[in-house]
Amino acid sequence: MCLIHSQGVHNYNLNVGLLAHSITVDDYQDLLDRGWRRSGCFLYKPEMEKTCCPSYTIRLRASDFAPSKEQLRVLRKMQRLLDGTVDVKKTVGLVDDPNISKGTCSCTCHEVSSSGANESLSAKNEEKNKAELVSNYLSDQVDNAVHSCAESGEFLCSLQLPKASVKQVSSAKRKMLAEGAKDLMYSSNIAFQIVATIRRMVASENETRHDAKNNTLSPEIVAEKLAAALNQLSETSGFSIRACNGHINFYSTATQASLGEGAQNVTSSKESAAGCKRKACCMRKNVKHSQVKRRKLEIHLKRSSFDPEEFALYRRYQIKVHNDTPDHVTESSYRRFLVDTPLVFVPPSGDGRVPPCGFGSFHQQYVVDGKLIAVGVVDILPKCLSSKYLFWDPDFAFLSLGKYSALQEIGWVKENQVHCPSLQYYYLGYYIHSCSKMRYKAAYRPSELLCPLRYEWVPFNIASPLLDRKPYVVLSDHALLQDGESSTPPASEIAIEVQHDDNCDEDTNDVLIDDTEMIEPESESSDDGSGPETSVETLENFDVGDILIGLKGSRVRYKDLQRAFGPNARSYLESQLYRYKRVVGAELSERIVYSLG
Repeated sequence: MCLIHSQGVHNYNLNVGLLAHSITVDDYQDLLDRGWRRSGCFLYKPEMEKTCCPSYTIRLRASDFAPSKEQLRVLRKMQRLLDGTVDVKKTVGLVDDPNISKGTCSCTCHEVSSSGANESLSAKNEEKNKAELVSNYLSDQVDNAVHSCAESGEFLCSLQLPKASVKQVSSAKRKMLAEGAKDLMYSSNIAFQIVATIRRMVASENETRHDAKNNTLSPEIVAEKLAAALNQLSETSGFSIRACNGHINFYSTATQASLGEGAQNVTSSKESAAGCKRKACCMRKNVKHSQVKRRKLEIHLKRSSFDPEEFALYRRYQIKVHNDTPDHVTESSYRRFLVDTPLVFVPPSGDGRVPPCGFGSFHQQYVVDGKLIAVGVVDILPKCLSSKYLFWDPDFAFLSLGKYSALQEIGWVKENQVHCPSLQYYYLGYYIHSCSKMRYKAAYRPSELLCPLRYEWVPFNIASPLLDRKPYVVLSDHALLQDGESSTPPASEIAIEVQHDDNCDEDTNDVLIDDTEMIEPESESSDDGSGPETSVETLENFDVGDILIGLKGSRVRYKDLQRAFGPNARSYLESQLYRYKRVVGAELSERIVYSLG
């Protein structure tokens, strides 16, 4: 049995909320399947019809998941780090000076090198790895510029824009280009892809309201906008960045040796006995370089509790990644948001009904060679692993840890189905179709969205085209909607299932890279019970007598308690109970204890 502390159903910026003292994992699972989430001990649910950006619960059946090429690339990046072929310091250094070879011997014997085939092959592999690192880094930076321009209104912000890809320009290709292209190192054609995507959308949806602005976009204009957005990168990376005929080109500076040309200087020469000392020095350096230090990744799943090391990482993450102020990132706010939990822990049973870790709230730590680099905050419930939040070390941003942790959490569900067959799903939190930062969640396929009215699950590939038309859709009506009929539900269903409120405010979901929503309620405002939906006439048609009430340590049904209240108090309380039953559902309202003190 669960205990909800509430003197009413409160509204927090278009979210209805309840403060939970304790709740069983079964009841919280049912709340998830009605569109609820939690922030610490605060349970909240978006008012879908009122907000400009409706938040749909999204989940994935783990056994059906097949990683995409991009997701496999994330796994390979981590593996290269563990194999020792990627160094964190050198990766950061590449950003500062991308065209200088970092791993070569500094002694003078490199003026004369051996022409052995093994050394040549090693040098080529090293050059290829460095070029790939730079390409990946530049691709991420161009992606950031694309999203920045989209959010500022330069492109259609509701559009799922293509992912940028920056490629190295081969020396043979440079020779074929115009004079002055010898310093061209990398290039991206993302501007052509963006323009093609926008034109397809405008043509398919006949979006005339966008025609005036977006039909004037050309690859040349888009490339110039992105190049301008990359000005700061030009100052820090050592590259000269210019738009040219719709391409974004990265040129090496005059003071730098080009990557590849300076990576090795293999010449043919004679080595005499007098050069043995130089040769021995080089051999020692090569042996040291070949003894690559492998790294060890450990993933620890521990019950939710305060950990000073985790808090220090969270504080650094919030300040550096989200530009939060140090005064705002306090231990108390961290505890309220990511440590406190109302979920009642269920220990492992050994009978196939509970996984070895148990059910409840957990922190999943990612540790590389003893260093904590990321923490995933998750709830493990009878049917799913629900991802709540992830924070990570900014020095390891190149690993795409948000995507990596999601892949690990999906893998965890698959592995633990053996111990607990009811564990089937991975919940990614809320999905907002109009928010470009949320689109990554749909990349974990095949996913499904929760209908906001009937709480049925609808495949994403069916829901997506419906959400392209308008932000709020009764997804369970997809058969009618595909035929062009209205999605407005019957009035009787709206009265029971859909929450309305007149307190319009901005959406408070804090959307980060990796999936999760933070709500820090600062003030409460109880609904006054007025309006047509909470009138006495309506209440008479919607029985609240079976709601379980907690009062001074006792638990009774409201119908056995209602005579203890005067007319005014009873009218106000019943309006609150009506709203409460409507948002949590009739079945849960009879199981969860609604505490009056």
